[in-house]
Amino acid sequence: MRRRLRRNSPEQEAAINRGIALDPDNPEWTEEDFALARPAIEVVPDIVADYLRRKRGKQKRPTKVLVSLRLERDVVEQLRASGRGWQSRANDMLRKAVLGS
Repeated sequence: MRRRLRRNSPEQEAAINRGIALDPDNPEWTEEDFALARPAIEVVPDIVADYLRRKRGKQKRPTKVLVSLRLERDVVEQLRASGRGWQSRANDMLRKAVLGS
């Protein structure tokens, strides 16, 4: 089932734009702002380098295996709709169905 993108009404767009205009902490960017923008690596190279160095190390004792599994779209949509952690919940359901625990 393919979902269509719901467009905002002109009134909703106007309300959103009024909210943007009233937010002093997050103003909408102007053409001048975009022209002056620079990549983070140029502005704060130490922070970017530190971020790029931080990678998760190898697991000491891997407990899960990466697999590719084709499931029906409605099943995946229902799982995803349940929110964060849906993959762990799917794992728990499979464990219960296969292992009974």
